[in-house]
Amino acid sequence: MSDNLKQLRVQIDQLDDELLALFSRRAGLAQQIGHLKEDGIVLRPEREAQILRRLQEKNSGPLGNEAIARLFTEVMSHCRALEAPLTVAFLGPQGTFSEQACHKRFGSAICGTPCATIDEVFHAVENGAVQYGVVPVENSTEGAVGRTLDLLLGTSLQICGEVMLQVHQCLLSAESDVSLIKKVYSHPQSFGQCQGWLNAHLPHAERVTASSNADAARLAAEEPFAAAVAGVAAAESFKLKVLARNIEDDARNTTRFLVLGKQAVAPSGHDKTSLVLSAVNRPGAVHDLLVPLASHGVSMTRLESRPARSGLWEYVFYMDIEGHQSDVSVAAALAELKQAAAFVKILGSYPVAV
Repeated sequence: MSDNLKQLRVQIDQLDDELLALFSRRAGLAQQIGHLKEDGIVLRPEREAQILRRLQEKNSGPLGNEAIARLFTEVMSHCRALEAPLTVAFLGPQGTFSEQACHKRFGSAICGTPCATIDEVFHAVENGAVQYGVVPVENSTEGAVGRTLDLLLGTSLQICGEVMLQVHQCLLSAESDVSLIKKVYSHPQSFGQCQGWLNAHLPHAERVTASSNADAARLAAEEPFAAAVAGVAAAESFKLKVLARNIEDDARNTTRFLVLGKQAVAPSGHDKTSLVLSAVNRPGAVHDLLVPLASHGVSMTRLESRPARSGLWEYVFYMDIEGHQSDVSVAAALAELKQAAAFVKILGSYPVAV
């Protein structure tokens, strides 16, 4: 071993000792803050978003900003757990993209609760069985997750955050060759994301929908000549072979998840507000919903229509706008919007995904 290599390793050891001491100091300060809190709320989404954004702005490499976010998310996760580990429900079983999104947002020092359906995630948070829930809301290829939108309309929960997860789909099976596959299990959204690849490589295989990708992997593991479209984490959970990787039709394929809870989130400085509304039944009513935003300089980033349950051919609109509902311009726009709309429900203001 060269002297230069030895010296570099000595420097790394010294830095590791310094990092250990600094992590311990940080954890101690986090404990003190926990003792001073009077409301008992462990998670402050706005504060954590500010920390991650500040560190990414100061980051000069060689680690990328995504790596910095992951590292410090874990640090904050373990510091939070010194007060009490967060309890978080997600669409299960283990090995789903929802679980990956859960860990991307909260880190690994949590108590995760897999749920069989999106409805169960909502119910777990509503009845206090867990503190937060993570649910998919839209995919860049396949669009909105209708069940999540429907449940947002009736829930008392607040949107406390969002997670953007780049989704890479794989073909998983207990078999060793793609040519042996006669049946493929997956969630409908994943089938939609991979239909080009499946049409080209498994045109005659039966496609069977499952409640989640991880459940699809479980079914494939129990049946000969079957496969699942799911993430690589599901292969590890159910001891399946990865027959093909990155089979999604769009390499930029991304799913957006929402974090649900019971707390209102304070402004972080870079926020988004989600709402659902309906228009009065008159000519130009939908245009009237957009006027307050334009007049107060508020940008709309998303508008999604969804059939209402109140009557045939009636619709509600899901909207995301830039800014926090307490911002002066956003508050003014929302006040006017409530006058123009037949119904308005603010689903929450929360930090834009880091």
